[in-house]
Amino acid sequence: MAIDIKIFKTSLCAFWVLLHLCASACLRLCGFCVAKASASLLLLSVSLPGDAYSRASVIDPRETERRNPWTASIDLASPLEMVDVINAEDRIVPDAVATQREEIARAIEIAEGCFRAGGRLFYVGAGTSGRLGVLDASECPPTFGTDPEMVQGIIAGGLPALTRAQEGAEDVVENGAREMDSHNVGSNDFVIGIAASGTTPYVHAALRRAAELGAKTGIVSCSALPEGAASGLDIAILPIVGPEVVTGSTRLKAGTATKLVLNTITTGAMIRLGKTYGNLMVDLRATNNKLKDRSERIVVEVCGVTREQARALLEAADKSVKTAIVMQKLGLGRDEALAALERAGGVIRRAIPDAPPPVPA
Repeated sequence: MAIDIKIFKTSLCAFWVLLHLCASACLRLCGFCVAKASASLLLLSVSLPGDAYSRASVIDPRETERRNPWTASIDLASPLEMVDVINAEDRIVPDAVATQREEIARAIEIAEGCFRAGGRLFYVGAGTSGRLGVLDASECPPTFGTDPEMVQGIIAGGLPALTRAQEGAEDVVENGAREMDSHNVGSNDFVIGIAASGTTPYVHAALRRAAELGAKTGIVSCSALPEGAASGLDIAILPIVGPEVVTGSTRLKAGTATKLVLNTITTGAMIRLGKTYGNLMVDLRATNNKLKDRSERIVVEVCGVTREQARALLEAADKSVKTAIVMQKLGLGRDEALAALERAGGVIRRAIPDAPPPVPA
Protein backbone atom coordinates (compact mmCIF):
# COMPACT_ATOMS: atom_id res chain seq x y z
CA MET A 1 0.00 0.00 0.00
CA ALA A 2 1.43 3.38 -1.01
CA ILE A 3 2.12 5.87 1.78
CA ASP A 4 1.34 9.54 1.32
CA ILE A 5 4.65 11.10 2.41
CA LYS A 6 3.06 14.47 3.22
CA ILE A 7 0.43 12.88 5.47
CA PHE A 8 3.09 10.69 7.08
CA LYS A 9 5.33 13.69 7.87
CA THR A 10 2.38 15.65 9.25
CA SER A 11 1.33 12.73 11.46
CA LEU A 12 4.89 12.21 12.67
CA CYS A 13 5.22 15.90 13.52
CA ALA A 14 1.92 15.84 15.42
CA PHE A 15 3.08 12.75 17.32
CA TRP A 16 6.31 14.41 18.43
CA VAL A 17 4.49 17.57 19.50
CA LEU A 18 2.04 15.49 21.56
CA LEU A 19 4.89 13.48 23.07
CA HIS A 20 6.73 16.67 23.99
CA LEU A 21 3.65 18.18 25.63
CA CYS A 22 2.99 15.01 27.65
CA ALA A 23 6.60 14.78 28.79
CA SER A 24 6.66 18.46 29.71
CA ALA A 25 3.44 18.10 31.70
CA CYS A 26 4.80 15.07 33.58
CA LEU A 27 8.02 16.87 34.46
CA ARG A 28 6.11 19.91 35.67
CA LEU A 29 3.83 17.73 37.76
CA CYS A 30 6.74 15.86 39.32
CA GLY A 31 8.57 19.07 40.13
CA PHE A 32 5.40 20.59 41.54
CA CYS A 33 4.77 17.55 43.76
CA VAL A 34 8.33 17.57 45.11
CA ALA A 35 8.16 21.25 45.94
CA LYS A 36 4.69 20.92 47.41
CA ALA A 37 5.88 18.01 49.54
CA SER A 38 8.58 20.27 50.90
CA ALA A 39 6.00 22.99 51.44
CA SER A 40 3.71 20.62 53.30
CA LEU A 41 6.39 20.13 55.95
CA LEU A 42 5.87 23.73 56.92
CA LEU A 43 2.23 23.03 57.70
CA LEU A 44 3.31 20.88 60.62
CA SER A 45 4.27 24.03 62.46
CA VAL A 46 1.25 26.16 61.55
CA SER A 47 0.09 27.81 64.75
CA LEU A 48 -3.24 29.09 63.44
CA PRO A 49 -6.04 26.56 64.16
CA GLY A 50 -7.81 25.15 61.12
CA ASP A 51 -11.21 26.66 61.82
CA ALA A 52 -9.64 30.03 62.59
CA TYR A 53 -7.70 29.85 59.31
CA SER A 54 -10.87 29.03 57.41
CA ARG A 55 -12.60 32.06 58.87
CA ALA A 56 -9.62 34.31 58.13
CA SER A 57 -9.28 33.07 54.56
CA VAL A 58 -12.81 34.06 53.58
CA ILE A 59 -12.95 37.46 55.27
CA ASP A 60 -11.96 39.09 51.98
CA PRO A 61 -13.65 37.86 48.79
CA ARG A 62 -10.63 38.86 46.72
CA GLU A 63 -8.39 35.88 45.97
CA THR A 64 -5.30 38.04 46.15
CA GLU A 65 -6.07 39.11 49.73
CA ARG A 66 -6.62 35.65 51.18
CA ARG A 67 -4.03 33.77 53.26
CA ASN A 68 -2.18 30.91 51.64
CA PRO A 69 -2.24 27.75 53.83
CA TRP A 70 0.93 26.43 52.19
CA THR A 71 2.94 29.40 53.42
CA ALA A 72 1.37 30.09 56.80
CA SER A 73 4.65 29.22 58.56
CA ILE A 74 7.10 30.29 55.89
CA ASP A 75 8.88 32.49 58.41
CA LEU A 76 10.12 29.25 60.05
CA ALA A 77 11.51 27.86 56.78
CA SER A 78 15.13 27.63 55.72
CA PRO A 79 16.23 29.54 52.61
CA LEU A 80 16.11 26.33 50.54
CA GLU A 81 12.62 25.52 51.81
CA MET A 82 11.53 29.05 50.94
CA VAL A 83 12.82 28.57 47.40
CA ASP A 84 10.93 25.27 47.08
CA VAL A 85 7.68 26.73 48.39
CA ILE A 86 7.82 29.88 46.27
CA ASN A 87 8.78 27.87 43.18
CA ALA A 88 5.89 25.48 43.80
CA GLU A 89 3.48 28.40 43.95
CA ASP A 90 4.96 29.93 40.81
CA ARG A 91 4.25 26.70 38.92
CA ILE A 92 0.56 27.44 39.30
CA VAL A 93 0.83 30.54 37.13
CA PRO A 94 1.23 29.14 33.57
CA ASP A 95 -1.71 26.79 34.00
CA ALA A 96 -3.88 29.62 35.35
CA VAL A 97 -2.98 31.73 32.32
CA ALA A 98 -3.76 28.78 30.02
CA THR A 99 -7.36 28.72 31.29
CA GLN A 100 -7.76 32.16 29.71
CA ARG A 101 -6.42 31.21 26.28
CA GLU A 102 -9.61 32.07 24.39
CA GLU A 103 -9.98 35.46 26.07
CA ILE A 104 -6.32 36.29 25.43
CA ALA A 105 -6.68 35.29 21.78
CA ARG A 106 -9.69 37.58 21.53
CA ALA A 107 -7.61 40.41 23.02
CA ILE A 108 -4.99 39.82 20.31
CA GLU A 109 -7.68 40.10 17.64
CA ILE A 110 -9.07 43.31 19.14
CA ALA A 111 -5.59 44.86 19.41
CA GLU A 112 -4.76 43.91 15.82
CA GLY A 113 -8.00 45.43 14.57
CA CYS A 114 -7.38 48.66 16.44
CA PHE A 115 -3.81 48.91 15.17
CA ARG A 116 -4.90 48.36 11.57
CA ALA A 117 -7.45 51.15 12.01
CA GLY A 118 -4.72 53.49 13.21
CA GLY A 119 -5.67 53.08 16.86
CA ARG A 120 -3.63 52.46 19.98
CA LEU A 121 -3.42 50.06 22.90
CA PHE A 122 -3.41 51.50 26.41
CA TYR A 123 -2.60 49.66 29.62
CA VAL A 124 -3.95 51.32 32.77
CA GLY A 125 -2.96 50.20 36.25
CA ALA A 126 -1.67 51.13 39.69
CA GLY A 127 1.41 49.89 41.54
CA THR A 128 2.88 46.66 40.20
CA SER A 129 0.05 46.34 37.67
CA GLY A 130 0.76 49.79 36.27
CA ARG A 131 4.51 49.16 36.12
CA LEU A 132 3.97 45.94 34.19
CA GLY A 133 1.85 47.82 31.66
CA VAL A 134 4.54 50.47 31.21
CA LEU A 135 7.19 47.75 30.90
CA ASP A 136 5.36 45.87 28.15
CA ALA A 137 4.58 49.07 26.27
CA SER A 138 8.17 50.32 26.46
CA GLU A 139 9.52 47.12 24.91
CA CYS A 140 7.40 47.36 21.75
CA PRO A 141 9.39 50.08 19.89
CA PRO A 142 12.82 48.36 20.06
CA THR A 143 11.39 44.88 19.51
CA PHE A 144 8.83 45.57 16.79
CA GLY A 145 9.82 48.98 15.45
CA THR A 146 6.56 50.58 16.55
CA ASP A 147 5.89 54.22 17.26
CA PRO A 148 5.99 54.89 21.04
CA GLU A 149 2.39 56.11 20.81
CA MET A 150 1.12 52.78 19.49
CA VAL A 151 1.25 50.93 22.83
CA GLN A 152 1.21 53.06 25.98
CA GLY A 153 1.29 52.33 29.68
CA ILE A 154 -0.52 54.64 32.09
CA ILE A 155 0.22 54.28 35.80
CA ALA A 156 -1.64 55.88 38.71
CA GLY A 157 0.57 58.58 40.18
CA GLY A 158 2.43 59.20 36.92
CA LEU A 159 6.11 58.64 36.21
CA PRO A 160 7.21 58.96 39.88
CA ALA A 161 5.15 55.83 40.61
CA LEU A 162 7.49 53.76 38.44
CA THR A 163 10.24 53.88 41.05
CA ARG A 164 8.43 54.80 44.25
CA ALA A 165 4.98 53.86 45.54
CA GLN A 166 2.48 56.73 45.34
CA GLU A 167 0.21 55.92 48.25
CA GLY A 168 -3.46 56.47 47.58
CA ALA A 169 -3.04 57.13 43.84
CA GLU A 170 -5.11 54.06 42.97
CA ASP A 171 -8.09 55.46 44.86
CA VAL A 172 -8.32 58.78 43.01
CA VAL A 173 -11.19 57.93 40.68
CA GLU A 174 -11.25 61.21 38.77
CA ASN A 175 -7.62 60.75 37.68
CA GLY A 176 -8.42 57.48 35.91
CA ALA A 177 -11.14 59.13 33.84
CA ARG A 178 -9.02 62.23 33.27
CA GLU A 179 -6.20 60.16 31.75
CA MET A 180 -8.54 58.88 29.06
CA ASP A 181 -9.49 62.41 28.12
CA SER A 182 -5.92 63.71 28.15
CA HIS A 183 -4.81 60.88 25.84
CA ASN A 184 -7.69 61.59 23.45
CA VAL A 185 -8.93 58.01 23.63
CA GLY A 186 -11.38 57.23 20.85
CA SER A 187 -13.25 54.55 18.94
CA ASN A 188 -10.14 53.06 17.31
CA ASP A 189 -8.38 52.51 20.64
CA PHE A 190 -8.23 49.53 23.00
CA VAL A 191 -7.90 50.17 26.74
CA ILE A 192 -6.92 47.29 29.02
CA GLY A 193 -7.21 47.85 32.75
CA ILE A 194 -4.85 45.86 34.97
CA ALA A 195 -6.03 45.24 38.53
CA ALA A 196 -4.70 42.21 40.39
CA SER A 197 -7.49 42.38 42.96
CA GLY A 198 -10.10 43.34 40.37
CA THR A 199 -11.29 46.32 42.39
CA THR A 200 -8.86 49.22 41.79
CA PRO A 201 -11.03 52.40 41.59
CA TYR A 202 -8.57 54.27 39.32
CA VAL A 203 -8.64 51.43 36.79
CA HIS A 204 -12.40 50.98 36.73
CA ALA A 205 -12.90 54.73 36.34
CA ALA A 206 -10.55 54.73 33.35
CA LEU A 207 -12.40 51.79 31.77
CA ARG A 208 -15.80 53.42 32.23
CA ARG A 209 -14.61 56.64 30.65
CA ALA A 210 -12.87 54.80 27.79
CA ALA A 211 -16.11 52.96 27.02
CA GLU A 212 -18.01 56.26 27.02
CA LEU A 213 -15.51 57.55 24.47
CA GLY A 214 -16.18 54.55 22.24
CA ALA A 215 -13.00 52.58 22.86
CA LYS A 216 -12.79 48.81 23.18
CA THR A 217 -12.16 47.87 26.81
CA GLY A 218 -10.86 44.90 28.74
CA ILE A 219 -9.44 43.95 32.11
CA VAL A 220 -6.72 41.64 33.41
CA SER A 221 -7.32 40.53 37.00
CA CYS A 222 -6.19 37.66 39.19
CA SER A 223 -9.36 37.74 41.27
CA ALA A 224 -12.98 37.21 40.35
CA LEU A 225 -14.52 40.57 39.50
CA PRO A 226 -17.13 42.14 41.77
CA GLU A 227 -20.70 41.74 40.58
CA GLY A 228 -21.40 44.01 37.64
CA ALA A 229 -17.76 45.03 37.18
CA ALA A 230 -17.47 43.21 33.85
CA SER A 231 -20.59 44.77 32.36
CA GLY A 232 -19.71 46.92 29.39
CA LEU A 233 -16.26 45.36 28.97
CA ASP A 234 -15.38 43.70 25.67
CA ILE A 235 -13.13 41.19 27.38
CA ALA A 236 -12.15 39.98 30.86
CA ILE A 237 -8.96 37.95 31.32
CA LEU A 238 -8.95 36.33 34.77
CA PRO A 239 -6.01 34.02 35.51
CA ILE A 240 -6.87 33.03 39.08
CA VAL A 241 -3.54 32.12 40.67
CA GLY A 242 -4.77 31.89 44.25
CA PRO A 243 -3.45 33.50 47.44
CA GLU A 244 0.09 34.83 47.38
CA VAL A 245 3.10 33.43 49.26
CA VAL A 246 3.06 36.64 51.29
CA THR A 247 -0.57 37.61 51.77
CA GLY A 248 -1.58 40.43 49.44
CA SER A 249 1.83 40.75 47.76
CA THR A 250 0.56 40.75 44.19
CA ARG A 251 4.01 41.46 42.78
CA LEU A 252 4.44 37.68 43.09
CA LYS A 253 2.11 35.22 41.31
CA ALA A 254 -0.38 37.84 40.17
CA GLY A 255 2.42 39.97 38.75
CA THR A 256 3.94 37.00 36.94
CA ALA A 257 0.57 36.00 35.48
CA THR A 258 -0.09 39.57 34.37
CA LYS A 259 3.26 39.81 32.60
CA LEU A 260 2.62 36.55 30.74
CA VAL A 261 -0.77 37.83 29.59
CA LEU A 262 0.51 41.22 28.44
CA ASN A 263 3.49 39.65 26.66
CA THR A 264 1.16 37.34 24.77
CA ILE A 265 -1.26 40.09 23.73
CA THR A 266 1.35 42.44 22.26
CA THR A 267 3.52 39.69 20.79
CA GLY A 268 0.52 38.04 19.15
CA ALA A 269 -0.81 41.31 17.75
CA MET A 270 2.60 42.31 16.39
CA ILE A 271 3.08 38.94 14.71
CA ARG A 272 -0.34 39.35 13.10
CA LEU A 273 0.79 42.74 11.79
CA GLY A 274 3.82 41.16 10.09
CA LYS A 275 6.36 42.41 12.59
CA THR A 276 8.09 39.02 12.43
CA TYR A 277 9.08 36.65 9.63
CA GLY A 278 8.69 33.25 11.18
CA ASN A 279 10.04 33.94 14.65
CA LEU A 280 12.58 36.54 13.51
CA MET A 281 11.98 40.14 14.60
CA VAL A 282 12.35 41.77 11.20
CA ASP A 283 11.00 45.15 12.32
CA LEU A 284 13.43 45.65 15.20
CA ARG A 285 15.23 48.95 15.62
CA ALA A 286 18.99 48.46 15.74
CA THR A 287 19.62 51.03 18.46
CA ASN A 288 22.65 49.31 20.01
CA ASN A 289 25.47 46.97 19.01
CA LYS A 290 23.57 43.84 20.09
CA LEU A 291 20.61 44.73 17.90
CA LYS A 292 22.85 45.72 14.99
CA ASP A 293 24.47 42.30 15.20
CA ARG A 294 21.05 40.63 15.35
CA SER A 295 19.91 42.58 12.28
CA GLU A 296 22.90 41.38 10.30
CA ARG A 297 22.45 37.79 11.43
CA ILE A 298 18.79 37.80 10.40
CA VAL A 299 19.63 39.05 6.90
CA VAL A 300 22.46 36.49 6.61
CA GLU A 301 20.15 33.66 7.65
CA VAL A 302 17.11 34.59 5.58
CA CYS A 303 18.92 35.73 2.44
CA GLY A 304 21.87 33.32 2.48
CA VAL A 305 24.42 36.11 2.11
CA THR A 306 27.70 36.95 3.84
CA ARG A 307 28.04 39.38 6.73
CA GLU A 308 29.54 41.97 4.42
CA GLN A 309 26.67 41.60 1.97
CA ALA A 310 24.17 41.82 4.82
CA ARG A 311 25.72 45.07 6.03
CA ALA A 312 25.55 46.51 2.51
CA LEU A 313 21.90 45.49 2.16
CA LEU A 314 21.00 47.04 5.50
CA GLU A 315 22.83 50.24 4.59
CA ALA A 316 20.90 50.44 1.31
CA ALA A 317 17.65 49.66 3.16
CA ASP A 318 18.17 52.46 5.69
CA LYS A 319 18.82 49.86 8.41
CA SER A 320 15.44 48.14 7.89
CA VAL A 321 15.78 44.35 8.11
CA LYS A 322 12.40 43.79 6.48
CA THR A 323 13.19 46.09 3.57
CA ALA A 324 16.64 44.53 3.10
CA ILE A 325 15.11 41.05 2.86
CA VAL A 326 12.55 42.09 0.24
CA MET A 327 15.21 43.96 -1.74
CA GLN A 328 17.44 40.89 -1.88
CA LYS A 329 14.73 38.31 -2.48
CA LEU A 330 12.98 40.25 -5.25
CA GLY A 331 15.97 42.09 -6.69
CA LEU A 332 14.42 45.47 -5.99
CA GLY A 333 15.69 48.88 -4.99
CA ARG A 334 14.76 50.39 -1.64
CA ASP A 335 11.76 52.41 -2.86
CA GLU A 336 10.40 49.49 -4.86
CA ALA A 337 10.79 47.17 -1.87
CA LEU A 338 8.97 49.64 0.37
CA ALA A 339 6.14 49.85 -2.15
CA ALA A 340 5.92 46.05 -2.29
CA LEU A 341 5.72 45.88 1.48
CA GLU A 342 3.07 48.59 1.53
CA ARG A 343 0.93 46.60 -0.90
CA ALA A 344 1.44 43.51 1.28
CA GLY A 345 0.37 45.26 4.47
CA GLY A 346 3.91 45.06 5.80
CA VAL A 347 3.93 41.25 5.78
CA ILE A 348 7.01 39.67 4.17
CA ARG A 349 5.20 36.45 3.28
CA ARG A 350 2.71 38.42 1.22
CA ALA A 351 5.36 40.58 -0.43
CA ILE A 352 7.47 37.61 -1.54
CA PRO A 353 5.49 35.00 -3.53
CA ASP A 354 5.94 31.45 -2.22
CA ALA A 355 8.29 32.66 0.51
CA PRO A 356 9.53 29.62 2.46
CA PRO A 357 9.52 29.76 6.25
CA PRO A 358 12.92 30.77 7.66
CA VAL A 359 13.82 27.44 9.26
CA PRO A 360 16.93 27.39 11.51
CA ALA A 361 19.89 25.57 9.98
